[in-house]
Amino acid sequence: MKAQSRKFRITARFFTGAKRYFIMAVFASLITTILNSLTPQIFRFTIDSVLGSNEYPLLSRHLWVMALVVIGVAVLSGIFLYIGRVGTALAGETFAKNMRDALFVHVQKLPMKWHDKNQTGDIIQRCTSDVEVIRNFVVTQLLEVFRTIFLVVVSFAMMLSMNVKLSLIVLIFVPLVVIYSAVFYRLIARRFTDADEAEGELSTVVQENATGVRVVRAFGREKFEMDRFRDKNDAFAKLWIRLGTLSGLYWGVGDLITGLQVVTIIVLGAAEAVNGSISAGEFVAFASYNTTLVWPIRGLGRILSDMSKAGVSFERVDYIIRGEEEAYSGQKKSVDPPAEDVQFSHVSFSYEDGQKVLSDVSFEIPAGSTFGILGGTGSGKSTIVQLLTRLYDCGEEDGSIRLGGREIREIPLEELRSKVGMVLQEPFLYSRTIKENICASRPDASMEEIRKAAQIACVDDAIMSFPDGYDTLVGERGVTLSGGQRQRVAIARMLLSRSPVMIFDDSLSAVDAKTDYQIRSALQKERGESTLILISHRITTLMGADQILVLNQGKMEELGTHEELIEKEGIYRKIYEIQMSHDDRRQVRE
Repeated sequence: MKAQSRKFRITARFFTGAKRYFIMAVFASLITTILNSLTPQIFRFTIDSVLGSNEYPLLSRHLWVMALVVIGVAVLSGIFLYIGRVGTALAGETFAKNMRDALFVHVQKLPMKWHDKNQTGDIIQRCTSDVEVIRNFVVTQLLEVFRTIFLVVVSFAMMLSMNVKLSLIVLIFVPLVVIYSAVFYRLIARRFTDADEAEGELSTVVQENATGVRVVRAFGREKFEMDRFRDKNDAFAKLWIRLGTLSGLYWGVGDLITGLQVVTIIVLGAAEAVNGSISAGEFVAFASYNTTLVWPIRGLGRILSDMSKAGVSFERVDYIIRGEEEAYSGQKKSVDPPAEDVQFSHVSFSYEDGQKVLSDVSFEIPAGSTFGILGGTGSGKSTIVQLLTRLYDCGEEDGSIRLGGREIREIPLEELRSKVGMVLQEPFLYSRTIKENICASRPDASMEEIRKAAQIACVDDAIMSFPDGYDTLVGERGVTLSGGQRQRVAIARMLLSRSPVMIFDDSLSAVDAKTDYQIRSALQKERGESTLILISHRITTLMGADQILVLNQGKMEELGTHEELIEKEGIYRKIYEIQMSHDDRRQVRE
């Protein structure tokens, strides 16, 4: 009961703006039903008049009047049918748009741990295909329910007015249709759940291969990926074949029951007409109402079938809606300081698998300084960045992180992330122009500001070498640019944001040493009062930092300046000696 109540609340939530269109469609549908129900009565009057029952003598002499009435009913029915279809389309698309908008916004606010547990392809399917299934039921089939109920009531009332005995016989078949529809409803719901989940898995495979096509080609994994897709596709096809088989059985049984009902009424009605219990016109009208009654009741089965599918889709969409958004706590300050200090105090952190990634890490970065972080794969370097930006949160008992003297949990996320700019090793670029990618961090930036940011990132010359310059389309995920160019465009985007804290998470790994040096030199000149955090496996990238933190398996190993660390017999010195030849060290000293 609670589940049904929640579905109703979800439907009502997204029906804003669609109600008036839905009411228009319901009203038009009811008028159309009334007009259509008049047609059998018109035939009844006409037939009885022509056959000489003398019940309606005027009609036998003025049949053209009935012809005009039929035409008038048909015209009015067509007009209201059009109005109903327009109302249905407007209500359906408004409802679906509201739901898609809300889901998209909600997904943006879900924490990273939620995204880690859910496949991208499945999320896409829930926000598109499942929304369409719900739209079809809530608007189209729900409207059909209103129409069916009204049509059944009107048709059965007309039948009762002509012959009570035949009407009661019709009632015998109604429970049969309802019972078998309910049985198939449960079976179809279970099979549709399996088929919908399989479609989500198939969408994920397609999405992964579309975005990772270069990796697939580079490692010659075409056959492996084709086999993987074929397996998922075969499983998906089998489930839908099973569902189609069950649906075919359902419709076959339904046709048998409704066929028996039609034949029974025709035989018994003909006998009544021969005995004189009903007139020929009444027999034709009754048979017509019976046929009209059969198909709405028969359609209830389709409605139940679609209801089962919509129920599954409701649960899949509700799974996203139930996801708890990131907490937007605290009050935003009216004036932001030009620079921010960063403080980690006894911070420990574990991901969902329970393995500790950081253990009792403490350090302080003064405002306006440059801080370097060095460590191997899995040492926790990137985790520090993700905690600072609250892509993940550590528990209150697992230490404290402060920015500008404020506990980051007390800073609204929008404010926090406006203060902290970040460039990742694998930057994401939109399938838009280079200009749009750079100014994504500040849409109101002038072209002069965009170019200045690109010049600091040492990518302006490369951009201007393209025929379309800054209007060059970068392709999906930036595939038309080299790895180094993608990183530098992402750096320019971050620089344009003017963030008080700027983080470079191994974001110079794809550029050569000379470009690395040029970018760092330009940053030092143009940084203003911003705090810089450099994360790298390259000693040369970090040696100019005011302080360097060395991490090893989530623990602090060393902390100090470059000069202090190379004097110690520690990890930093070992890495330094491995990376730097004798000549390199001499050049660095000089």
